[in-house]
Amino acid sequence: MNREVPRRAARWSLATRLQVGSVLVLTVGALTAATVVALVGPPLFHEHLMHADLRDQDEAILHAEEAFRYASAIALAVAIAAAALASIAVSLVFTRRIGRSLSSLSDAAARVGSGRYDARVAPPEMGPELDEVAVSFNHMAERLQDSDRLRERLLADVAHEVRTPVATITAYLEAVEDGVRPLDATTIELLREQALRLTRISEDLAAVTQAESGDLELEVRATAPADLVSSAVGAGRERAAESAVHLEGDVQQDLPGLEVDPLRMAQVLDNLVSNAIRHTPAGGRVTVAAGRTSDGGVRFSVTDTGDGIASEHLPHVFERFYRVDTARDRGHGGSGIGLAISLALAHAHGGTITAASPGPGKGSTFTVLLPR
Repeated sequence: MNREVPRRAARWSLATRLQVGSVLVLTVGALTAATVVALVGPPLFHEHLMHADLRDQDEAILHAEEAFRYASAIALAVAIAAAALASIAVSLVFTRRIGRSLSSLSDAAARVGSGRYDARVAPPEMGPELDEVAVSFNHMAERLQDSDRLRERLLADVAHEVRTPVATITAYLEAVEDGVRPLDATTIELLREQALRLTRISEDLAAVTQAESGDLELEVRATAPADLVSSAVGAGRERAAESAVHLEGDVQQDLPGLEVDPLRMAQVLDNLVSNAIRHTPAGGRVTVAAGRTSDGGVRFSVTDTGDGIASEHLPHVFERFYRVDTARDRGHGGSGIGLAISLALAHAHGGTITAASPGPGKGSTFTVLLPR
């Protein structure tokens, strides 16, 4: 049943249906006009003749009324015919233009549906509505194209991230089996590190997917911003010391309390602090701060004096596996998902995260805004 409906609708194109609709409207208008003329014109004409003090059955009056009806019918027929020709001509022009525009949109949609996301539609310039549809379609196609590129890069990065520890584990196990390497404490520790790396990648992917899908359950309770800053500094202190980076906290006085999941918000700040430490050279500084926003909310910021970020990369740093410098970032040891997790968790709390940097080599600042 459902399959027959599109076939019946497809018998007539949109342009044909618009033309038929125009003819129907014109026909109804013509019939209405003829009815009004027939019912209103002759009585009014007769009444005017009576005002001239002529007898009701005078032959001149009868002839004049007949002439009036005849002239009115001829004039009405000519007017309707002229209006019909003009209307049909105008409707043909507009229906063809609309038909071409919608046909172009339909073809482009079919190309996008087949995976060709480079399809674009030129604005038909037939009014703001159709132009807005074309602009919205092009924007959608562009977003789909960017998502497809990100998907390809994500798959390549996931494959690389998994391949390295798997290859290492396989090589060491083969070496142990061949007797080339003993199964001592060093080998076991190395195998454990690679297994933990695989586990971290799996957990990070699960966490960001869960947060972005809205399935994450938050255990919200009253939390002091100072406690979150203190926890983030404490968790990153050992890592910062190993990298010879100075880590400090800075909390504004009398900040309002927050209704958040403290474990999840700690995860947000931990990811930002870990990222800052990884990209800050020895002797650098990382500062975790908390302050009040103009609307009464709380602003957390993680500022470093490290590598910095070029302006063209800033809009993409929260995408999964996005790397400003692929070789350098993999060398820093990050999974490439931490910032995406932080963004998803901030959104789950009704907040946002932004990234700012003066440029390469000039450090960066990541800011988390949470409502009160």
